[in-house]
This record gives sequence, C-alpha cells and structure tokens, in this order.
Amino acid sequence: MATKHQPLQFTLDRTSPVPLYFQLAQQLEAAVEQGRLAPGSLLGNEIELAGRLGLSRPTVRQAIQSLVDKGLLVRRRGVGTQVVHSQVRRPLELSSLYDDLQAAGQKPATRVLRQSAEPADARVAAALGVPEGTEVVLVERLRLAHGEPVARLRNHLPAGLLDLSGDPLAETGLYRLMRMAGLTLHSARQTIGARAATAEEGALLGEPEGAPLLTMERTTFDDTGRAVEFGSHLYRASRYSFDFQLLARP
Repeated sequence: MATKHQPLQFTLDRTSPVPLYFQLAQQLEAAVEQGRLAPGSLLGNEIELAGRLGLSRPTVRQAIQSLVDKGLLVRRRGVGTQVVHSQVRRPLELSSLYDDLQAAGQKPATRVLRQSAEPADARVAAALGVPEGTEVVLVERLRLAHGEPVARLRNHLPAGLLDLSGDPLAETGLYRLMRMAGLTLHSARQTIGARAATAEEGALLGEPEGAPLLTMERTTFDDTGRAVEFGSHLYRASRYSFDFQLLARP
C-alpha cells in the first residue's frame, strides 16, 4: 500500500557548479537510503515539488528520472512516483552485512533457514583448513532490509566455535556473535562474482529466474591465523553493490 509522508526539506546551493537536478537527486537518494522515504512512500507531484523548491519542472523531472533509472523510484499510472527500495552500498572491508545495514539505517532482519552439522566437503575443508569429512556447522540465513530480501547467506564454521543454541543469529550478525565470544577477526580472503538466479533462488530473494545475482565467497581468519568461517553468499544485484576505494601505486 502506498503511504504519504511529511514533506522533506532540501538544501540546494545555487552557487555550486553541481547541477541543481543532481543536488536534488542526491538528497532524495539519501532520504531513501536512510529510511526517511520508506518503500511504498509517494513523492509529491513534480509541479508541487518544483514550486516548493523554486525549481523548474524539467529540473525536478530530471532528478526523479535519475532515481527511476537506478531502480529506487517507479512511476505508476494513477498513483504517482513511488519509492521502490533503496540499494545497499557496502564498503569492501571486513564487516558483517547485519552491522552495515544497521549503521545505514536499513532495519536489518534475519530469517534462519537452516542450522545443522555436516561433514565438510573438499571445498569447505580447504577453506577452513580441516581434513575433508570433518564435522562443521552450516548456517543458512535470509537477510532482509526494510522487510525485503537482500541476500542469502550460507556460512560454514568449525564445530564448537560458537554456541548457537537459542537461535541467536535470528537477532544479530555472525561477526558480532564472534566478537562477543572473544574472537578477534583479523583478515579475510574474498572473491566476488556474478551469475543468474535459479528458480529456487529467485523465489527466495524475490527476483525472477535468471535475474542477475552477485556472488561472494569469503574465508575469515582470526588473529592467530585460524580460519573461523567460510561464507558463500548470494546478493540481489538490483538491491546491492560493493564500494571500492582505489589508490594509485607510487
């Protein structure tokens, strides 16, 4: 159901070389990402918004269209311009998705899909540095932001590493539990890729079969050099991106 919101306040610098439409688009995008414009919210019509901000209607239309092109807004006939969702922009550092979402005001929630002990196959054993067939713990979760699926997280942990009784991963992130257990996370080896969603994955993540998904595999090590988790995750490409900072070599 579409919901209305109190008019947002925008600050535009008419002396800046940054185009006014881009300034407005950035502030609208920040409002979506911070939850001030929640999914389902309706924007005021372009004429009202242009009049309130002292902008031309084409400038407002260009700002809104840039967010439509990003998939954050959608124009619905008979309804108006509506917020669809915000995209998760995640820094490429050793942090948990739960903590990143919470810090960004994205209201994270978790549905634990599976938690069991199983023998490590060759890939998991190699990542965790244990013999193949060693018993490890598998945890599979669906991570949501503002009530919408964002990622399917699958983690293998050494047996006995954490006490997961009482389903604590439904309430908080894996790395936070590790820190609470006295583990010091030091580094990780990570690979990012992409592939098409299967029908089962699409149904779980709210995407059509064949939709692009980002993939990530990560092996995390503590300060003694021990591998403490091997993650194999799927992210909705329409909702998720990684941010990189690139430095030139001297």
